[in-house]
Amino acid sequence: MSTKQLDTLYKFEKDKEVKASQELQAAELDYQQNLDRLKGVGEYRLEYMRRLSERSKSGIDSSTFTHFHAFVKKLDQAGEQVKIAIHQSKAMMEKRKQQWLKQRQKVQAVEHLKEVQMKKIAIAEQRKEQKMFDEIATQQFIRKTL
Repeated sequence: MSTKQLDTLYKFEKDKEVKASQELQAAELDYQQNLDRLKGVGEYRLEYMRRLSERSKSGIDSSTFTHFHAFVKKLDQAGEQVKIAIHQSKAMMEKRKQQWLKQRQKVQAVEHLKEVQMKKIAIAEQRKEQKMFDEIATQQFIRKTL
C-alpha cells in the first residue's frame, strides 16, 4: 500500500475515531444529566415530604393530605422513569465506549502500518544512498588504478 493510500486511510479512520469520541462524550453527558435529574427528583421529594410533615403537625384536612400523597406518588413515578432513562443511557454509553475503543484500535493499526511503511522507505533510501556511495568509491578506485 502506498504512503498516500495509508495517509488517506489514516485520515478516514481518524475522522471516524473523532466522531466516535464525540458520540461517547454525548452519551456520557446524557448519563450524567439523568443522574442529576434523579438526584433532583429525590431531593424535591424529600423537601415535599418535609413540608407535609411540618403541615401535619398543625393539622391538615384529608383533601390536602390526599393532594400531598398524590403528588408524592407522581414524584415517585418520575423517579422510576428517570431510573429507566439512567439504565438506557448507561447502556448507550457502554455501547459508544466499545465503538470508540474498536475505532481506536483501527487507527492504531493504520498508524502501525504507516510506521512500517516509513521504515521500509527509510531502509530503501539508505540502500540507495549506500549504493551511490559504493558506485562513487568504485569509480574513484578505477580512476586511481588507471
